[in-house]
Amino acid sequence: MLSQRYPLLFCMLVLSVEFSRSKGESMMEKTSLQVESSLAESEEQDCPVCMWRKHSKEMRLESIKSQILSKLRLKEAPNITREVVNQLLPKAPPLQQILDQHEFQGDSFQHNAFVEEDEYHATTETVISMAQETDPAVRLDGSPVCCYFNFSPKIMFTKVVKAQLWVYLRPVQHTSTVYLQILRLKPVTDEGSKHIRIRSLKIDLHSRTGHWQSIDFKHVLQNWFKQPHNNWGIEINAFDPNGNDLAVTSLGPGAEGLHPFMELRVMENNKRSRRNLGLDCDEHSTESRCCRYPLTVDFEAFGWDWIIAPKRYKANYCSGQCEYMFMQKYPHTHLVQQANPRGSAGPCCTPTKMSPINMLYFNDKQQIIYGKIPGMVVDRCGCS
Repeated sequence: MLSQRYPLLFCMLVLSVEFSRSKGESMMEKTSLQVESSLAESEEQDCPVCMWRKHSKEMRLESIKSQILSKLRLKEAPNITREVVNQLLPKAPPLQQILDQHEFQGDSFQHNAFVEEDEYHATTETVISMAQETDPAVRLDGSPVCCYFNFSPKIMFTKVVKAQLWVYLRPVQHTSTVYLQILRLKPVTDEGSKHIRIRSLKIDLHSRTGHWQSIDFKHVLQNWFKQPHNNWGIEINAFDPNGNDLAVTSLGPGAEGLHPFMELRVMENNKRSRRNLGLDCDEHSTESRCCRYPLTVDFEAFGWDWIIAPKRYKANYCSGQCEYMFMQKYPHTHLVQQANPRGSAGPCCTPTKMSPINMLYFNDKQQIIYGKIPGMVVDRCGCS
C-alpha cells in the first residue's frame, strides 16, 4: 500500500488535495506530480526529514495565498501598486489608531483560543469607504461632484455599531467659527434641486495646520442600508465668517489623503472556544514526529501591496511523521486503524487548532477594509 510504504508521500498528497479546493483539479494533479517527484529526490538525500519539512513549508505558503483570496471573496489579487496605496491612504486619525491599537498578528489571539462560527470566510469589523464622485443626476450646474459612498451587499447586511464621516478642514490664520452642514443629495428634477440638510454643526477652529472633523453618521448609514435607493450621496460645506468653504471635497490632484471618508464599525458572527495540545519545534529540531514549526509570511515578498497591514505575520506549519498512537486528534481514528490496519490510510500531520489574523487591506473597489481572517495561524498540530 502507498500509505504504508511512503506515509510522508501520502500525507503530502492529502495536503495537495486540500490546496486544490481553491485552485481546481488541474492544480491538484500538477501539485501531486511535483510533490511525488520531489519526494523521490528527497529519499536520496542525507536528510529526508529536512526535505519533507521544506516541501511542507512551500505547500503552506501557496495555500496561504490561495486561502486569503478565497476568504476575502476575491477572484484575484487587487491590482493596486505601492504608488496607488500611498495616494489612496487617508492621512487621518482613524487609520493611524487602527494601526496603533492592533498588532496585526495572529499570535495575539492565542490566549483567547477561539475560532469563528463561520470558520472560513473573513469577518469584517471596520470598513473605511473613500468618497467617490456623485451621479450626474444629482448635480445642478455641474456640482456637487463630491461625495458618494459605495458599500458592498455584504457590508449592507451587517449591523452598524458605529459610523463616522470624516472631513478635513483647511487651516485658518485666526480663531474662527465655522458652520459645517451636510446635505443629502437627491436627483435634480424640473423644479430644481431639493437636497435635504441632515447635519449642521458649529465648530470653533484654532488650528493653523488643518483639522479632521468627525460627524456621527450611524442613523444615516442605517437608513441607507435599509433603503439603498436613498443613497445618492451627500454635499459637504464648511463656511467661515467670510464665506470661504474650508471643507476639502475636491477629488482632484493636490488633495491626496485629505478626501472625505466614512468609517464604519459593523458586527457579524459570535465566537466559540476550542482547545487542543501539540508539539512545538524550531527549524534546527531533529524531531521526526508531528510538530508545529515557525513560518513567517511576507506579503511584500509576494508583491501584494494592496495589504496595508500586517506586512508580514507568523503563520506556522505542520510537519512530521505520525505513528498510530501519537497525538491522534480523534479516538475514532485509532479504533479504525486497529480494526483494519492493512486498509487504513494512516494518520497525517495536520493543523488541529488555528486562529485568525487582523488585516487592513484594499478590496477590488479600492475601499479600505479592516477585519479578521479566520484559520490563518497554525496554533497546534496533530495526527488525524
